[in-house]
Amino acid sequence: MINKLQILQPVASEFEQFKEDFSKVLYSEVPLLQSAIKRVLCSNGKHIRPILLLLTAKACGHPTEKTHDAAVIIEILHTTTLIHDDVVDETKQRRGVASLNAIFDNRIAVLTGDYILAGTILRAAETENITMIKIIAKVCHDLSEGELMQLDNAEKHTVNEEDYFKMINKKTATLISACSEIGAITVNASPETIGQCRLFGKYLGYCFQIKDDIFDYYEDLNIGKPTGNDIREGKITLPLLYALRTAPPEESAYYMKIITQQDFTPENVTALIDFAKQQGGIEYAEKQLREYKQKAIEIINRFPESEARNSLLLLADYFAERIN
Repeated sequence: MINKLQILQPVASEFEQFKEDFSKVLYSEVPLLQSAIKRVLCSNGKHIRPILLLLTAKACGHPTEKTHDAAVIIEILHTTTLIHDDVVDETKQRRGVASLNAIFDNRIAVLTGDYILAGTILRAAETENITMIKIIAKVCHDLSEGELMQLDNAEKHTVNEEDYFKMINKKTATLISACSEIGAITVNASPETIGQCRLFGKYLGYCFQIKDDIFDYYEDLNIGKPTGNDIREGKITLPLLYALRTAPPEESAYYMKIITQQDFTPENVTALIDFAKQQGGIEYAEKQLREYKQKAIEIINRFPESEARNSLLLLADYFAERIN
């Protein structure tokens, strides 16, 4: 298991400042809203995205006040996405803790998410860094598109690997890519280096989402959602995509019928999971994950030797090998 403390070591002091700043960043005089915000801020997040931003900044130069502001902005934005995702997916728990929409209701959760998103935009504007503002705006744009693409794909039962990667690029990779790109921008890295950092984050985002999709095929991983949940929602992720593409036509047709008819009984969900595993879907997804991890590593290995660079390599391992 990757040691998070080892990853954090080069930016330990910066991370402590981030936590202090993040705990103070959101406040409302409306008691109901402040109560919801308090619940959000007390959630036990891993803060992987700001860690990536801080490490990238340090690997490219010396973190500045802009770096600290950016780390907070990124985590506020990520928090918004979690709140809205839980409402859209009707999730009642996240990592064993009741979601905001479960504690209150969808109305309060959505409005709290909107308030926090507005805080993201306001704080980004206060930096007066037009490049960062544009990146944040594009992330918001892509995240919405990615979620709607996923819903549309589920509705139309899309079985297309190209569409799958387009969707995860917008739904997941865009925010992680922004972390490493903005980290480099805040220390005035060269345009070439910024571009490499953006690509590094994109590959990490692919690793993160593919790993998340693999989790859905196994039990007792403490990942905050039940096994087979994606399938029950009609989401055809990489392991099942591969199985449907490579299995004998009659067998694929049988399982596609379950999907198109949305006949997601417990027995059929189990059958789809077993089908994906038996057809080699998990191995295929893991192979894709390893390839993207290697691409990420190749980029970072071009950077000058430093503790921060080494931690970015460890972070790539974490994204690919995490257990929750």
